Amino acid sequence: MAGRSAGILMFRRKVSLEVLLVHPGGPFFARKDLGAWSIPKGEYEGPEDPLTAARREFAEETGLPVDGDFLPLQPIKQKGGKEVLAWAIEGDIDAAKVVSNVFEMEWPPRSGKMRRFPEIDRAEWFDLSTARSKINERQRGFLDELEQLLG
Repeated sequence: MAGRSAGILMFRRKVSLEVLLVHPGGPFFARKDLGAWSIPKGEYEGPEDPLTAARREFAEETGLPVDGDFLPLQPIKQKGGKEVLAWAIEGDIDAAKVVSNVFEMEWPPRSGKMRRFPEIDRAEWFDLSTARSKINERQRGFLDELEQLLG
């Protein structure tokens, strides 16, 4: 069964509309850029409220809490079938100060050595045009909807 994720699309209005995206940490994404970025998000299970999960995941991946007026976005399905629910919120955090939680995995494979990696290795603000090339292609719908909602 495909999982469910919930996330937050933070945006700010500078010279143009900008969105905060995060780059996955760990060895599999180390050299990937275009199409590898995501909104801060994570899986949730059972009866957990999706917005509560999205807020928790944002805090885990950035080290920063998020609160305010959340704007629900239309869910999307990623290639593997996972449904992603998202909310947009206006905010302005310092991407350079983002500190992610970590995960542990065997690396290199079959080495018997466990290593720790950050769940995300960096966060950056992007204008919508750049964000469309950076974000996972299935999440582009969030950017399109945000642009439409904000005019």
